[in-house]
Amino acid sequence: MESQWGDGGSVDLDDTRLEALSPQPLLTRDYETRPALVYERLRQQHGPVAPVDLLGVPAWLVLGYREALQVLQDNDGFPKGLENWRARSEGRVPADWPLGPSLEVNHILIQGGPGYRPLRTAWDVALKPFQDPRHPQAKRLKAAVTAYADELITLVGQGGKTGVADLSAQFSRPLPLMVASHLLGFPGSQGDDALMDMWRVLDAGPDAEAALERLLATLAELAATKLEKPGDDFPSYLLAAHPDLSLDQLARELFMLLGMTSDHVGILISNTVVEVISGEGSVRASLSAGMVREAMNRSVMRKPPLVNFVPRFAAQDTPLGNYTIRAGDPVWVSSAAAHADPLFADHVASGTTISTRAHLSWGAGPRQCPSRELASTVAAAGVGRLFERFDHLDLALPADQLPWRSSPFMRGLRSLPVRYELSAAPVRPSADGPASDVAVEVLPDQSARQRSSLWRYLTGLIRGGR
Repeated sequence: MESQWGDGGSVDLDDTRLEALSPQPLLTRDYETRPALVYERLRQQHGPVAPVDLLGVPAWLVLGYREALQVLQDNDGFPKGLENWRARSEGRVPADWPLGPSLEVNHILIQGGPGYRPLRTAWDVALKPFQDPRHPQAKRLKAAVTAYADELITLVGQGGKTGVADLSAQFSRPLPLMVASHLLGFPGSQGDDALMDMWRVLDAGPDAEAALERLLATLAELAATKLEKPGDDFPSYLLAAHPDLSLDQLARELFMLLGMTSDHVGILISNTVVEVISGEGSVRASLSAGMVREAMNRSVMRKPPLVNFVPRFAAQDTPLGNYTIRAGDPVWVSSAAAHADPLFADHVASGTTISTRAHLSWGAGPRQCPSRELASTVAAAGVGRLFERFDHLDLALPADQLPWRSSPFMRGLRSLPVRYELSAAPVRPSADGPASDVAVEVLPDQSARQRSSLWRYLTGLIRGGR
């Protein structure tokens, strides 16, 4: 058998089974510090598809842009759903595999089989009011982002009109969590404890397991409340669109929305800020011209937050790259590696104001991220408000010395230290933006806010930095 390359040449396919290839570990120190070099080394050795070891479990990693599209767009040939994983069915995946817990939670991102389609339809229906700019809920959401962003920026300003701040801890990470709380319909600041637990789960520290238990219990309680008394929020809309969801199933979907949206959006905000303040003058000029989305687009091309998608599984023996992927083999698509594929990257113009929309940051095909417009709106509104409220923002470290955190799925900054100068007074939203009275509605009572664990943590950052 032969595999066709983009230049018209061909190579013989390697039919060696994945288990017999003895792949090298992917998640090494090199990968954490310089993943691009690891991807390129794999590409040079194996071509657009490489065998890798994921913490003791062999898998295929898709590095080529064309091959990534082939997998993402072929939901029948490469379905999701752990029931399709041959090694797992045969008992060859260790019970204590570190990635097991994140993949065993059967929500919209993981699920395959006949249950997926009605669930995805319900997601699309439930998200539409927040993603359609003509809908009142979408306007309220944008008002919420602006209001929460102003709260966080004002809190940073309590450390002084000028100073040094960690925009990751003090803005990029809490903002989408606060917006997610608004989406989930937590009353007032009651969701702040859940947000802190989500933070602990994402950081995978020693208290992550206990935090996950508390978080799932809180979300189950929220789901029960929405079942009894629906509101104008995502869980209520999801239940209306999919009445057969059990409370446990609804809690898992809420966990996915809270975790994926908040981490993805937080990383996107930080990366876009770095893109702007470390870029050329044209980048800042384009932002001043209202082209925040273009800055975000350039950022996700270079540093996508979601670097590796959750696995799919070959439905039958399939040639891909230089190998034959056997039925039931796990296939992980790397958007970060695909964006760096010379067959794709060499055709993307650099230094232009308008950037390509061909990136894979939200996936592709029928399982493209259902909340991509929502996430983009939140990130763009947050970044825009940040640069409206600060007269000056500069990196407090050289861009190549910023500390990164990597996981099998995400890659983002551990911290984003900046030197700032706050504007003399807040810039009011434009006349065509959200009305100020709507923005006030979404803010919790300040005394309740000050009692919340999230606000105590953020206030502690300000006091500790003085």
